Amino acid sequence: MTLKDKLAAQRIYMLLGALFVTSLVVSNLIFQKFFYWHPFDVEIFGSKLFEVSVGILPYPITFLMTDLISEIYGKKRANQVVIAGIFASFFSLLIIFVGNAVPATSWSPVNNDMFSTVFGNTILAVFSSMMAYLFAQFIDIQIYHFWKQLTKGKHLWLRNNFSTWLSQFVDTFTVVGLLCLFHIIAWDKFLGLLISGFLFKVLVAACDTPFLYLGVYLFRKRFKLKVNEEIDLL
Repeated sequence: MTLKDKLAAQRIYMLLGALFVTSLVVSNLIFQKFFYWHPFDVEIFGSKLFEVSVGILPYPITFLMTDLISEIYGKKRANQVVIAGIFASFFSLLIIFVGNAVPATSWSPVNNDMFSTVFGNTILAVFSSMMAYLFAQFIDIQIYHFWKQLTKGKHLWLRNNFSTWLSQFVDTFTVVGLLCLFHIIAWDKFLGLLISGFLFKVLVAACDTPFLYLGVYLFRKRFKLKVNEEIDLL
């Protein structure tokens, strides 16, 4: 690979990492709003099917980005992006903590109570999300590369979905459980939100498979990569 190609690959890696980090941080900031996506009017354990947090919307993008980075740049680079996401989330926590601590002026469009209502639970939310995120993302990367080695780089759909399904269940179980533990949501919502959140993420994972195929195809065409070949940025 030429120096020009390596520089281009480095820039693309940084953009993918930026999409990953942005999706992760935003999902932690907007989680308190819940919506009801109602293709089916079904209730599960007291909660309507697909009654989920808006924070779930950008979160599957993080798994698409780590799968794409894993496929093209390798396991090490994917883990580096995960660590960057953890740092960014805790740094955003610090900014929110300081913003919540300083008093609002009398004419501020957003007063202290409004700010605390919107962001007051963010510290607990980010902590909950980080615990789930740590388990889920590292599980996703490990399983993805297990299937990649087993299939010798073939059957991309299999490793994309199998790795995401298990990791998303771990993520959903952990974050919903911790939110209930911290009394942000009631325990009677646990099973309903767990099942709804997991099924929603499974559907999204299935829908993002064509985008992963497209991304891998474009990378292989641009950088003339063979099946199972990865870009070494060093």
